[in-house]
Amino acid sequence: MARLSRESSASEDDRPVGRRTPAKGVLPTYDGATTLWCTVCTEDRAGWCATDEVMSLLHDIWQNVATAWLVGDYLLMPDHVHFFCSPAEGKYFEVERWTLFWKDRFSKRCGDPEWPWQRGVFHHRLRSEGEYSEKMTYMRNNPVRKALVR
Repeated sequence: MARLSRESSASEDDRPVGRRTPAKGVLPTYDGATTLWCTVCTEDRAGWCATDEVMSLLHDIWQNVATAWLVGDYLLMPDHVHFFCSPAEGKYFEVERWTLFWKDRFSKRCGDPEWPWQRGVFHHRLRSEGEYSEKMTYMRNNPVRKALVR
């Protein structure tokens, strides 16, 4: 495929398609259909995450402080958390920005410097009920796969 120079007068249709890096951010649909399945890891995959204290703190932050995205079902594993989320009505913040915000609030409130989060968030937009079901099954079986439960 020919490379276009800045001086080129080629139309938008003639330009190469594709990206060099993955897209960031999620553009929500306003029909209530935007649902993400997310994973956030602890730094260096340290095993501090699956505790009652972490669960209480995350629940409080997601419900009362970081409310731009609504968190549904979630699972705490020793070194990561999985959760489903959707943007709150009338609010829009990129999921990356929102995640950075709640991780910052978590770090300030937990008071334990040994509990840092890894940078970023992995997210996958769920486009069907089948995808939701697949992710929920994966999430439910995660503790079994890791031999944390039978």
